Amino acid sequence: MNEPGEMDAGRPGFVAVLFSTFTTVFLAELGDKTQLATLLLSAQSGSPGLVFLGAALALICSSLVGVLVGQWLARTLPPERLEFMAGVLMVCLGLWLGLQASRSLIVIGSQA
Repeated sequence: MNEPGEMDAGRPGFVAVLFSTFTTVFLAELGDKTQLATLLLSAQSGSPGLVFLGAALALICSSLVGVLVGQWLARTLPPERLEFMAGVLMVCLGLWLGLQASRSLIVIGSQA
């Protein structure tokens, strides 16, 4: 058993996990649909504090779902399969986003 404050070998420490998670989520959320919706809700409602509270609670809840599903997958699947599935998902998302962007450019080009 580990002493208090001692980390398991090969596992990142508290600060590393916290910083990595914060940075990843913060950068991923910049300029996305959620941030734009929050911006519009704040402008329309005249209650920025309540919009912030609602948006923060929603992000906490959606993050909790991600954490719980991630823990379940980690217990259910071998790490290699989980990494492979995550890689395939990221490639598929990248291809889908690229396709959406190219369709938008085609529509914009045809209107010019």
